[in-house]
Amino acid sequence: MGSSRLTVTLTVGLAVLAWMSLGAGRPRAALRVTTGPKITSPPASPPPPVHTETPAPCPPDTLPDGDACVRLPDDDGTDDTPEALTATSSHQDKGGRWSVYEQVPRRPDRPAEYDAYRYPVSCEECVVSGYDLDLPDALQRRGRRLRHVGHGAVDLLQKRGTAVTLVALEKQRGDAEVLFVGSLFGTTVATRHTVREGGQLRDYVVLFGHLEAAAAGVQPGVHVKDGDLIGYVGDSGSPSLVHLHLEARRVRDGVDPAKLTPSALVDGASTIACDPRNVLPLK
Repeated sequence: MGSSRLTVTLTVGLAVLAWMSLGAGRPRAALRVTTGPKITSPPASPPPPVHTETPAPCPPDTLPDGDACVRLPDDDGTDDTPEALTATSSHQDKGGRWSVYEQVPRRPDRPAEYDAYRYPVSCEECVVSGYDLDLPDALQRRGRRLRHVGHGAVDLLQKRGTAVTLVALEKQRGDAEVLFVGSLFGTTVATRHTVREGGQLRDYVVLFGHLEAAAAGVQPGVHVKDGDLIGYVGDSGSPSLVHLHLEARRVRDGVDPAKLTPSALVDGASTIACDPRNVLPLK
């Protein structure tokens, strides 16, 4: 009985020892960890495009300031032009009577060459008759078929139907306003321009005469900008020559040009003839 128990015990011990010996020299398999599919976040959607309106460019000599265009001062720190002084002149009218009148001659600082200026029509040596009310009587324009002696404007030769566009004057403030459309120098459009001059604001009237027709929509009270269509070159009231009559007149102090009759627009009691070279912009 004792021998049998001893034999069983030895047999079990040897079996355990053999099992341990069989696994001792084998490498253990790496532990595998099974995971689910990799979860990634979806790419962020791009922000919706922002649509902004491109603002209209500001005119020359101005810079944008929010929704407005602010005019730049001149290089000398001013935003002004020198005042063009009036002068008293005279000539002998067609009836032989001497007529004394006020007029505004060209300022000495302004170029004498007409081709130095920008006009309502394309113009290269197109001025066929200039301003001469500042010249002696013998040098002023007169002719058998002309109703007046002297010329307070410039005549610009162009083809019939050529577009006539508004030209903003030097140091002009704001848009121009149409004052009159009708018969004056043939078919004529008159516009009002406010100009900074001599430390104050002055009104000028610009006349576009002998038009074939005024542009559609051009009527008293309408505001027009630089480059807007005014009318078309013609020969109304001047059948011998197709051209544009361009005249500038300074409004006298205390006069409201919007209340003037057509004839008063060119009457010396209300407005003064002015050499257009004082107010036209340079090229």
